[in-house]
Amino acid sequence: MYCKKARGRKAFTLVELMVVIVIIGLLAGAVTVGVRSYLISGKQSVAKMEIAKICQALDTYYAVYDRYPTSDEGIEVLASVTEKIPDVLLSKVPVDPWGKAYEYLQPGRNSAYEVVSYGADGREGGEGADADISSDKLDAS
Repeated sequence: MYCKKARGRKAFTLVELMVVIVIIGLLAGAVTVGVRSYLISGKQSVAKMEIAKICQALDTYYAVYDRYPTSDEGIEVLASVTEKIPDVLLSKVPVDPWGKAYEYLQPGRNSAYEVVSYGADGREGGEGADADISSDKLDAS
């Protein structure tokens, strides 16, 4: 009696593996593009919240000293103990979500002061992730 052995495949071909790898790459690229916009808007939201917190500390400083800190003093004065303010107004000098210092202008362009984050590129102007976030624009957004 003649018995035929069943020949089963035990591995994938190189072409099949390459097709799977290309499909996984395309899916990963699509997910990365979709998630990036959420990461950008999340960082911008954090910057807006931190600027609002700095503005509250500046208003408290104004209530105590009847003036805002000068541009030379900067927001660093809000994180230090003074004679009239025994507790610091900010626990530390914040940096924006992109790791750069917030810009403090006194007087501001449109108000008594302005606190600005220049976005991901660190330069004035820009769109998307590079857009400036200013204390002047907090109420409008």
